[in-house]
Amino acid sequence: MLGCDFFCCGCIPQEFYDNDPYPFSLPSPLPQWPQGDGFASGRISLGKIEIIKVTKFESVSRCTRLRGNSQGLTFYRPSEIPDGYVCLGHYCQSNDQPLRGYVVVARETTSEPEANCSSGSVLESPALKMPLNYSLIWSMDSHDECAYFWFPNPPKGYKAMGIVVTRKRSEPEVNEVRCVREDLTETCETSKLLLSVNSTFSRKSFQVWNTQPCDRGMLARGVPVGTFFCGSYYSAEQVVDIACLKNLDPALHAMPNVNQIHALIEYYGPTVYFHPNEIYLPSSVQWFFKNGALVYSEGSVKGKAIDDQGSNLPSGGLNDGAFWIDLPTDNDARNYLKKGNIESAELYVHVKPALGGAFTDIVMWVFCPFNGPAILKVPWTSIEMSKIGEHVGDWEHFTLRISNFTGELWSMFFSEHSGGRWVNAFDLEYIKENKPIVYSSKHGHASYPHPGTYLQGSSILGIGVCNDAARSKLVVDSSTRYQIIAAEYLGNGAITEPCWLQYMREWGPTIVYDSGYEVEKLLDLLPVFVRFSVENLLELFPTELYGEEGPTGPKEKDNWLGDEYC
Repeated sequence: MLGCDFFCCGCIPQEFYDNDPYPFSLPSPLPQWPQGDGFASGRISLGKIEIIKVTKFESVSRCTRLRGNSQGLTFYRPSEIPDGYVCLGHYCQSNDQPLRGYVVVARETTSEPEANCSSGSVLESPALKMPLNYSLIWSMDSHDECAYFWFPNPPKGYKAMGIVVTRKRSEPEVNEVRCVREDLTETCETSKLLLSVNSTFSRKSFQVWNTQPCDRGMLARGVPVGTFFCGSYYSAEQVVDIACLKNLDPALHAMPNVNQIHALIEYYGPTVYFHPNEIYLPSSVQWFFKNGALVYSEGSVKGKAIDDQGSNLPSGGLNDGAFWIDLPTDNDARNYLKKGNIESAELYVHVKPALGGAFTDIVMWVFCPFNGPAILKVPWTSIEMSKIGEHVGDWEHFTLRISNFTGELWSMFFSEHSGGRWVNAFDLEYIKENKPIVYSSKHGHASYPHPGTYLQGSSILGIGVCNDAARSKLVVDSSTRYQIIAAEYLGNGAITEPCWLQYMREWGPTIVYDSGYEVEKLLDLLPVFVRFSVENLLELFPTELYGEEGPTGPKEKDNWLGDEYC
């Protein structure tokens, strides 16, 4: 890592900046949140360290005319750091978006001297220490001397938290940043690649990456610092030499209490639009049970009615195939249940810590009794399949990620079948004040931030599964129609989990049909020159699209404990 080279990327000296990205703010000012504990207090205690989020920056260098990134990047130094707090590293972001980022600055909660060798007593070393010196690792555009990248060399037993950027080759002052005691840190990895350019004088490449804790999810304690990492020959999710912080507060005092959770949902709860031609609408779980859903057990021919709370469903255990839920056998009752009941629909909310308790994830689950057939798009038309994609009991979700420093909506995750994507708050569509919009796709109920047609398959060929999303009068307002079903960090008794949440088996039967026959019927409708492409694409579709197995409920999903999967 510690080798220096020069790179030309059209850097602009600081005094010539005239189009810095404009800071982003949500459409409406934040409200006064209900009082209690440390949520939205502006600071978070991690045990030995207290941190504050800084969103004010001064530009150090801007790099433009980058291949694949017409706007380039700007590197920033945090400014307006409160007295008593210290910088841990610098920040950078793309210029094609509003200024929307942060770095945390830190201070020790207690000041303890190092080991007293004369007395033989062993005391803790300080939580924060200045680096010994810096190593110059990269330099960009030597004739302007506009960007030098320095790695802080930490004392033994400490970790660097970020890179320092200067406009001159002079080594930064050692008091520019602090390193953190190793036991107060977690390992960090690359996440999003921000920049990759080739050296002017060698075959080396220069890369700039966002970073994230290696271990993420509800139980993980890694807190991102907001800094970046740079080097060469790195790949996504590769462990790097800088670290993130570790939250040692067992109570996670920055997380919202029950009253604050309700206030957040009522303030940010998205409006969910279903497609105007949607046949298979959502319902409440209770409506599904009351109107004829049956639970089957292995070896049984006849299903049993489920009470409206799901209290007679098998509880706990694993998804071993021993039980499953199905629609009624009577055709009229079956078709009635398939259509759902949007008047009864509500969002089922799981609240959990994210990124070491620096953020709160409000996961909103949507239940639809039935997932309709897939719609295959080819260059000139769309074809609705008769069976492929159908299954009973469809669970989809989206996630609001809230900053625990301020209570600000930071980003949203949109679940799109077996994956999904994070969308920054500045890329969301808002219906009123700070309430985002979610578009649910026709038949499949995947979540999207904007209306349109989203293709699962080959965008180059224009062939794949078509997900149509649009506004309509079919709406569920999650800010008023919701039920909190779990928030484990609040402790036992704070939230009563519904009985049906403990059902860990499948919410639909295994569907057995001749998918090859379906494909052959489809291919017969297509010209010869696209058949090969379609056959290959169908092999790549996720297994749930063919309906071989019924879906599981929220608690069996990987994101119940883990982070969202993109």
